[in-house]
Amino acid sequence: MSILIKSAKILCAGSPYNNKTLNIFISDSGIIKSIGKDEPSATKIIEGENLHVSLGWFDMRANFNDPGNEHKEDLKSGLKTAAAGGFTGVALLPNTRPCIESKNDVSYLCSDNSKRVTQIFPMGAVTKGCKGEDFTEILDMHAAGAVAFTDGENPIWNTHILLKTLQYLQKFNGLLINRPEDKYLTAFGTMNEGITSTYLGLKGMPGLAEDIMIKRDIELLKYAGGRIHFANVSTAQAVKQIIKAKKNGLRVTCDVAAHNLLFEDTLLSEYDTNYKVNPPLRSRKDILALEKAMINHQIDVIVSSHTPQDEESKKLEFDYAEFGMLGLQTFLPIVLQKQNGMDLSSLIEKFTVNPRNLLNIAIPEIKESARANLTVFDPDLEWTYDTNSNYSKSVNSPLLGQRLKGCVIGVINNGKWLFNDF
Repeated sequence: MSILIKSAKILCAGSPYNNKTLNIFISDSGIIKSIGKDEPSATKIIEGENLHVSLGWFDMRANFNDPGNEHKEDLKSGLKTAAAGGFTGVALLPNTRPCIESKNDVSYLCSDNSKRVTQIFPMGAVTKGCKGEDFTEILDMHAAGAVAFTDGENPIWNTHILLKTLQYLQKFNGLLINRPEDKYLTAFGTMNEGITSTYLGLKGMPGLAEDIMIKRDIELLKYAGGRIHFANVSTAQAVKQIIKAKKNGLRVTCDVAAHNLLFEDTLLSEYDTNYKVNPPLRSRKDILALEKAMINHQIDVIVSSHTPQDEESKKLEFDYAEFGMLGLQTFLPIVLQKQNGMDLSSLIEKFTVNPRNLLNIAIPEIKESARANLTVFDPDLEWTYDTNSNYSKSVNSPLLGQRLKGCVIGVINNGKWLFNDF
């Protein structure tokens, strides 16, 4: 089916069409046939008052729970949710049951990519079972298509393993991703340690647990070399350390979850378990530091940190509820609220160009004769996020039932397309 996107503002910093409002015609085979011309023969016409087109978005951190916890999310529901949220590529965490720790596990996730509008890029576990004890077969997983190596939701607590992994990955310029958290300091914690946790009588998770782990990993990086990416940074001190490491020439990068940019720990005053995430929602001071680093391009990537949880895991007393929040379909409305005067093309690079660069994935182009890998959206259009428009199997989002500003119209990739009908 040929597609004509009419009068859309193109946002692609590396393109000569950047910030220009033009027609884009895509042929039946998924090739951008023309830009800036009228093509009356299109099978489907996409038009609207404020259409924008960018490179297809890429999420560098999501959970689809398949294999093992398919009742929370599976590949089919996860991919539909991602496409509805504007993503044509998703890097999946290895924290499944069993974990993604062999070449067969990697192949299971990416074997059908040629048939998908949203493609999966698996991340392999560093240690068996993501327990931090024994190494996995990293080289085999790399050959099978793993794009990075991480224990995902679990921090790599074993210093020896982190050091050896940094050294080993240098053989193929691989990326080590670690979520910085000292588990001994956050044990039994349920939210950010601070005034709100004290007021609510909840065990706090100090920012110190994140800061100490980052300091340790930076010192190991100085010693061993290689590349390290810190996932879901959330504190002002963490950002400060990462900025310093970058200035010192270390190959350090980081991402922040969209919800950690928007939501403060004070929102937990009603004990809503949908706000229970890890790392926890932090203080206003931390959020301001994250915002400043993002505007100054010191935070490289924004991620959804999509973590589906079934109702049985969330409808519990706050202490016993699982961590996690849905993030794929609400990604655009959240990041637009945190634009803060930042050029929209530059903001979009944090979930198009930058993650692909870090993972050594080819970057699409918006030009004639290129294969279309596009996200179409309207930053002003409002829509209702409810059980009808939510494509995830889970409902653990504090935004469910709300009217949101910033709507994804659809995605085009791999000769396929998906357009939202809500």
